[in-house]
Amino acid sequence: MRILVTGGAGFVGSHVAEYYAKRRNEVMLFDNVSRVEILGKSVADPLYNWNYLSNNYGNIRLVKGDVRNFEEVKAASKDADAIVHTAGQVAVTTSLRDPRTDFEINALGTFNVLEAARLNDSAFVFCSTNKVYGENVNMIPVKEEERCYRFSDEKYANGIPETFPVDLCGHSPYGCSKFAGDIYSQDYAHTYGLKSGVFRMSCIYGERQFGVEDQGWLSWFVIATLTDRPITIYGDGKQVRDVLYVGDLVEAFDMFLDSNLKSEVFNMGGGPKNTLSLLNLLDMLRELTGKNPRVTFSDWRRADQKVYISDISKAKRVLNWEPKVDPREGVEGLIKWVSQNIGLFGKK
Repeated sequence: MRILVTGGAGFVGSHVAEYYAKRRNEVMLFDNVSRVEILGKSVADPLYNWNYLSNNYGNIRLVKGDVRNFEEVKAASKDADAIVHTAGQVAVTTSLRDPRTDFEINALGTFNVLEAARLNDSAFVFCSTNKVYGENVNMIPVKEEERCYRFSDEKYANGIPETFPVDLCGHSPYGCSKFAGDIYSQDYAHTYGLKSGVFRMSCIYGERQFGVEDQGWLSWFVIATLTDRPITIYGDGKQVRDVLYVGDLVEAFDMFLDSNLKSEVFNMGGGPKNTLSLLNLLDMLRELTGKNPRVTFSDWRRADQKVYISDISKAKRVLNWEPKVDPREGVEGLIKWVSQNIGLFGKK
């Protein structure tokens, strides 16, 4: 196949590109390498994944381009059998500070990629987010335990399903822009017959993730611990997320593309068996690294969710997919990778 990966120099995109390159597909990597400029933060060389893929795979073609420019997207997508759209503005905090850029990248950018997919009749995968459910998630009662919060309503024992309401609540500009792309991706399947899979992702983590305070919290905690950087926890640290190893995510994408499914929405995370609170992760890092993270606490951040756990039963049923890597194994792998590449990060 010929695969176009937008945002291919980013964390998820680089793993998608590598997955298909290893299977001898022709891969086009499309990225404007603007993460540092948009986030305003970096802990390593923003070209690392770009250079890693370029140096290791001869069947990956790298094109510098911007999803906000339709002509660039159209040219890059010519004859693509599938487009995996991972490009995006990724931080809630950035969207609050600069909602226009957030909208242009996440909403307009996704529309441009969808149009290119429609013109080429390319299969399409969209990286959506659990933030489309907004603050409705916080309407679910929670119970407070020693190191974490839990949903107290048994209706959500398996997590948040795809049918959970998205309306009549706050979302943040990020949640709005991603939901615009999400619903457009669904509608292009219904209106134009495009094969379109929407993956509402929870916390994805793994090697080659350069997490910072505002995005990629699990990776950031690992990097900060190993490089003696300070960690600020907003809230009490009992917030719970289901975490999913990036390799498991990419396999779910491939299972959809390889299926006869036409239009589907999947909540995509580790599910109830693969959850961590911030405090749980800090405990794990102390045990696995022998280091004591430098932690301070601050006020809760706007639009944060005390608990978010994906109900992944649909993905299990429809795709015959489930996570293979548990949090401890995945965190151990991430610690190993950061330790082996500690020179990328420097020290504070």
